[in-house]
Amino acid sequence: MKAKNSKIVCQIKLQVPAGQANPSPPIGPALGQRGLNIKDFCTQFNDKTKGFEQGMPVPVIITAYADRTFTFVTKTPPTSYLVKKAAALQKGSQTPGRSTAGQIPKAKVEEIAKMKLVDMGIDGIDSAISQVMGTAVSMGIQVVD
Repeated sequence: MKAKNSKIVCQIKLQVPAGQANPSPPIGPALGQRGLNIKDFCTQFNDKTKGFEQGMPVPVIITAYADRTFTFVTKTPPTSYLVKKAAALQKGSQTPGRSTAGQIPKAKVEEIAKMKLVDMGIDGIDSAISQVMGTAVSMGIQVVD
C-alpha cells in the first residue's frame, strides 16, 4: 500500500509470530502512533507468513510514509531460534562455556547459514557458518561433526 512520491516518515522493526499478527502490543501501539492501519498490516502479514511454521518469530521492517500508508519486508527467523529448533531445545544453557544444553550437527549449521545468508549482509558461506557456530556456542550448544 504505498503511494507514489510519498515521503518516508520512519521504519519500524518488530518481531512478530508467523501467522499470528494481531492489534495487541507490540504491533498496535507501534503502528497506531504513526496513524497506520493496524488491521491492514495484520491481514497482509498473516497472509504473507501463512506458509511458515505457526508462531515462528519473524522479524519485519515496516516503512511508514507521510500519507499514512506502509510497506513491509519480512526477514528470516533469528539464528538463535533456528539453532534451538535444530537442537530440539526450548532454551540454551544457563551457563554457556561451562555447561552444554545440547548438540547440533555441523550439517544443520550449514543449512541454517544458507538460509540466513540473505539477511546477514556478509560475503561467503564460510563467514555465515562461523556466525551461526558462534551463536550456537554462545547459547551453550555444541557443534559436532
